[in-house]
Amino acid sequence: MSQAPDVLRIAVAQSNPTVGDIAGNLAKAREARADAARHGADLVFFTELFISGYPPEDLVMKPAFLSACERAVRELAEDTADGGPGVVIGAPLARGEKRHNSVMVLDGGKVTAERHKVDLPNYGEFDEKRVFHEGPMPGPVDFRGIRLGIPVCEDIWGDLGVCETLAESGAEILLVPNGSPYYRGKIDVRHQVVIRQVIESDLPILYANQLGGQDELVFDGASFAFNADRKLAFQMSQFEEQVTVTTWRRGEEGWFCDEGPMSRIPEGEEADYRACMLGLRDYVNKNGFKSVVLGLSGGIDSAICAALAVDALGEERLHAIMLPYKYTSSESLADAEICAQMLGCRYDVVPIKAPVEGFMASLSDLFEGTESGITEENLQSRTRGTILMAVSNKFGSMVVTTGNKSEMSVGYATLYGDMNGGFNPIKDLYKMQVYALARWRNAHTPPGALGPTGMVIPQNIIDKEPSAELRPDQTDQDSLPPYPVLDDILESLVEHEMAVDDIVARGHDRELVHRIEHLLYIAEYKRRQSAPGVKITRKNFGRDRRYPITNRFRDRS
Repeated sequence: MSQAPDVLRIAVAQSNPTVGDIAGNLAKAREARADAARHGADLVFFTELFISGYPPEDLVMKPAFLSACERAVRELAEDTADGGPGVVIGAPLARGEKRHNSVMVLDGGKVTAERHKVDLPNYGEFDEKRVFHEGPMPGPVDFRGIRLGIPVCEDIWGDLGVCETLAESGAEILLVPNGSPYYRGKIDVRHQVVIRQVIESDLPILYANQLGGQDELVFDGASFAFNADRKLAFQMSQFEEQVTVTTWRRGEEGWFCDEGPMSRIPEGEEADYRACMLGLRDYVNKNGFKSVVLGLSGGIDSAICAALAVDALGEERLHAIMLPYKYTSSESLADAEICAQMLGCRYDVVPIKAPVEGFMASLSDLFEGTESGITEENLQSRTRGTILMAVSNKFGSMVVTTGNKSEMSVGYATLYGDMNGGFNPIKDLYKMQVYALARWRNAHTPPGALGPTGMVIPQNIIDKEPSAELRPDQTDQDSLPPYPVLDDILESLVEHEMAVDDIVARGHDRELVHRIEHLLYIAEYKRRQSAPGVKITRKNFGRDRRYPITNRFRDRS
């Protein structure tokens, strides 16, 4: 019997799988293993449900999907007969009448072990209890004489004692595969979760996290490890796909990692911008769109979306269209053109006077005797939406939706108008956050961006008073309170579920808070029909916040 090694080189595959692309994910796994082998790795460690992509949601209800996933993993297992690195990889598995979120260990040409996730998350963006069954409490697996504990993601976040159990049953190192989506400050949260488990288990923990956009979720990577002494052993980069080999040694006190990267982690606006950029890029590319189109109004929201599109996809894949009407100012026309020039994208002007007046002529008999108002304003927006969708249909370009979270919260958006589109990169950003991102982007070029360096959004767009320009001399503040006030009230209501009394205690007018709460609730039907968009905050509209459309509750206590 050979002696267990005192050195273990673990390659962390921080890769970008695509949900449902089993063949493509298998190819990625093989490529990562070959890369790891060239760098002398003993083991390649992949993220949660890598072979299926995460989260697969109701796809795992299809027996054919589960069978295809397991076949792919067994093909990969056969590759390990070459004497190269072993593999730890996530896959959904059917066992009897149960479906599991599982991990399989591959070595020597076969599957040597499998383990199933114990603690299934059922909150926020997660609803795994809907599709998976809990696994039994796991024991360690043997890999070339080393006992590895492999708790899966939520197994270290909850209070079931999975890590402690693994330690008590002889595990020497804990490897945790994760599908942990981004929100601002999430890395610090992950570090604290892992430190707590290191303290409880007295074992080093390697945390591997998925990378890439999946619908509204962005997985930011940033894999890391803590040694048993509670010190950070290595930190991989955020928002970047990579395979990194780390060196682990057996010492008098057990295993420790003494070689791995220490990457800089972006904060604040940089992190949010890069998350939006990655989410948009992957949504467009993974769904097979060749290009995108958006309405460039000369306002801040469309400008930041245009910048994100060029950074994510390249200038040649964005078509910006200005859609002016009689209320569009010369200032907006100039700002939109300058913005497009700065970004280097195609820019066209398509006036909407003729179609709007055509609609008005067709409706004149029905509208006779009524006053002009919101209906006529919304016709302008819906005309613009129709033109953008026509361009999308004709040329196969996905329409980028450009409404921010402040507007989406209170319904300051037109259904079937400016809400048209396939994806909204700023859907989860409040208005003041949009301004902050614009200022940040003008001063910085994010890593991996395909757009130009330097200023990409005209300063006048940032400085001028925001307006929908649907009537003479209109400003957003005709209908809404100042955005700093609105955003604070909305964040209190949405992110923190605060009572009206508590929001008033923050210095806000009670009547205004009541009004904003009412607008928030009655706009639910609009949000249900809105395009998906990148999750940036702890509570986005959609997966995280599921309010009824029909709802008469108001906080008037």
